[in-house]
Amino acid sequence: MSSNKTPPLTFDDFEIGMKFVSPRITVTDAHIVLFAGLSGDFNPLHVDDIFAKKTIFGSRIAHGLLTITLLSGHMGMLVAGTAIAFLEMHTKFLKPVRVGDTIYGEAEVIDKKPVEKYNGGVVTIRSLIKNQNNEVVVESESKLLVSRVRMY
Repeated sequence: MSSNKTPPLTFDDFEIGMKFVSPRITVTDAHIVLFAGLSGDFNPLHVDDIFAKKTIFGSRIAHGLLTITLLSGHMGMLVAGTAIAFLEMHTKFLKPVRVGDTIYGEAEVIDKKPVEKYNGGVVTIRSLIKNQNNEVVVESESKLLVSRVRMY
């Protein structure tokens, strides 16, 4: 986080231009298998080595939603106790993520609009997920409804 404010962040704590960087995480086979079990997505591209070797990727790849999920916890904890709702997300998956890749997220607040009805407002965040080569693998824009009041 590029500011000295401590989570959970309220709507008023967010500033346009504020940036966050998540911790790195190395994607493992366990992540992919567990995500397949939780989501019910057993697409052979993710879980079948023989099938995946014949694809344009040449190996199994992580689910796109798994890639986002591995880093969503970081942002979620920034607003744990102040988030009212996750409103929307627009995402582009640009490169595959494979077992052994190390990924991290960079996020920036690009807009905020008060919503008095909820005693808070909507914070818009642009995020990039990068791999160990600093290549962008996912880009997204999300909107969160955040309270002005810490709930705990």
